[in-house]
Amino acid sequence: MIVKLAGLALLLALLAAAAFVFWPGFGSFERWFAPKAVAWPRWEQHDAASQDTVDHSALTAFLGTYLRTEASGLNTVDYATVTLDDQSALVAYIEGIAARPVSAFNRDVQFAYWVNLYNAITIHLVLAHYPVTSIRDIKLSDRLFSIGPWDEKLVTVEGEALSLNDIEHRILRPIWRDPRIHYAVNCASVGCPNLAPSAYAETDLDAVLDNAARTYVNSDRGVTITGERISVSRIYDWFIADFGGTPEAVLAHLARYADDDLAANLARIGRLRGQHYDWRLNDPSP
Repeated sequence: MIVKLAGLALLLALLAAAAFVFWPGFGSFERWFAPKAVAWPRWEQHDAASQDTVDHSALTAFLGTYLRTEASGLNTVDYATVTLDDQSALVAYIEGIAARPVSAFNRDVQFAYWVNLYNAITIHLVLAHYPVTSIRDIKLSDRLFSIGPWDEKLVTVEGEALSLNDIEHRILRPIWRDPRIHYAVNCASVGCPNLAPSAYAETDLDAVLDNAARTYVNSDRGVTITGERISVSRIYDWFIADFGGTPEAVLAHLARYADDDLAANLARIGRLRGQHYDWRLNDPSP
């Protein structure tokens, strides 16, 4: 009897999940599997009085050479033209900042450090496996159901081996608790918020993050409106907790960064009806 009840409970749960997936509106089954923000206490250490900084000029130089802005406003990376010397310089930059004592920096320096490290590693991964059509095609282990490189340990900082997911979901998201983090880290995909044209710096973070948010929200990759249907990037669904936890809170977040016309339409329609995301590599259009 207990086995039968357990089987029935499982069936009901699956039916509920299916209804959640296909019911018209905002929300998806994928949200259940998105990484949660769980702090790694080891990285909460910082020195508020520290005046030490990190030199990110090598990353800025790389981006200045290879970043392209499409007519649509999408920032791409011209991976095909990156020279071996510049690939080596990017690796040297990653290794150089990974050797710095990040726990001894102040919070703003740490934020720029982690975002730049994440983005530089992502670019390096794509270059190491190029050509690929999507970063999800980069498989670094034989683990069953492994998709993409995000769970693999790729860099060592202060003796700790870290993955991209560690940096984003165990350090940046839980420690800073700022939804604009999603506009800063870049997963090398068309659907992602733009890769910034220069490395992040600790001196103007708020302005740069606000600009990144406005750029994405007002692009078709962030929000599209067709008739009376508002469709938003799946980022707002996967990480809804970071944007207030409810569809209404997501709408309020979007309105904060929307231009006047978009804000008016968001207020008029008042309901999210779909999600979208493009996993193609952020390579320049042919």
